[in-house]
Amino acid sequence: MRVRNALSTEVMTGVERRVWELCTRLAPQLQFHGWHHVSFVRDKSVHFAERNGSDVDVVHVAALVHDVNYVVRRNSPAAEGSDLRMRILADAGVDAATSDWIDRIVDEAEMRNRHRDISPEAQALSDADTLFKALPVTPVVLAHKYLLENGITLRELAHKIVGEQQDKQDDGYYFYDPEAAATYSRWATANLELWQCIVESLDDPCVTDLLAAVS
Repeated sequence: MRVRNALSTEVMTGVERRVWELCTRLAPQLQFHGWHHVSFVRDKSVHFAERNGSDVDVVHVAALVHDVNYVVRRNSPAAEGSDLRMRILADAGVDAATSDWIDRIVDEAEMRNRHRDISPEAQALSDADTLFKALPVTPVVLAHKYLLENGITLRELAHKIVGEQQDKQDDGYYFYDPEAAATYSRWATANLELWQCIVESLDDPCVTDLLAAVS
């Protein structure tokens, strides 16, 4: 059943316009977490929210503002975007209680924070964001953009991915939605295996020399 909160089309459009303007203006800075990422996560979040019966409009807006922390500081946790997130929501006319709820959903859905029993709204957002990470094209087309955006090394990224994601995969809640798990778990397994291989390869001095030579 499609559940809706009292968020008007005007309010939701206002949030989207503000985030789009931010992403467009800061496109060189947001090479990974730009509008291409936000719009993908928004569309998939809405799909998962419609399936799990959570508040579709609240999930929609949460997806729009879930990564504004990368505007505040590169390589930062979602919580660092809270003040900016709340300003965007307030400026668009989202009431204080709903804004607080959206802010909690974003924190709850973050990969490093999430656990088996997060709320349905956080599950929908998490599944969409996790799917973006697990796409087979992401390590090929976008991983280097993540490195540039966040100013980290390949070693740091590989350890971050394996460290934050492998336990969710092992414990059976990498995806919460059964359809997502059935459809995308093979991609997730291959992606995590690739990053684990990258972790192992970086212990080879010849690989380290190779990377230094081409950097």
